[in-house]
Amino acid sequence: QVVLVESGGGLVQPGGSLRLSCSASGLTFSSAAMGWFRQAPGKEREFVAAISRGSSVTFYADSVKGRFTISRDNAKNTMCLQMNSLKPEDTAVYYCAQASDTYRLRTYDCDYWGQGTQVTISS
Repeated sequence: QVVLVESGGGLVQPGGSLRLSCSASGLTFSSAAMGWFRQAPGKEREFVAAISRGSSVTFYADSVKGRFTISRDNAKNTMCLQMNSLKPEDTAVYYCAQASDTYRLRTYDCDYWGQGTQVTISS
């Protein structure tokens, strides 16, 4: 059974930083492409970032490029999203997801999803 668990969400002021983590179990983590998505109230879920199995390739949504950094540690079965210069429009529930490759992640064709962690950017 594949389980993805996000952590690290919270309330941060605009301009602040947060680091989200995704812990994976029940899969061969090093063989999985991983990604982050988010969903704000009243909006559809949107792609945020993706990372290939060996971390050699990363993709970002234009809205987060230059502010967010995705990374992974295959030895620890974890993936992280470092979020800097946060804006109120970054407020959303953030989900981690797994797929066989980054193309599938970017087209929302994911095999497994986490339960999400709330990120709120407000003064």
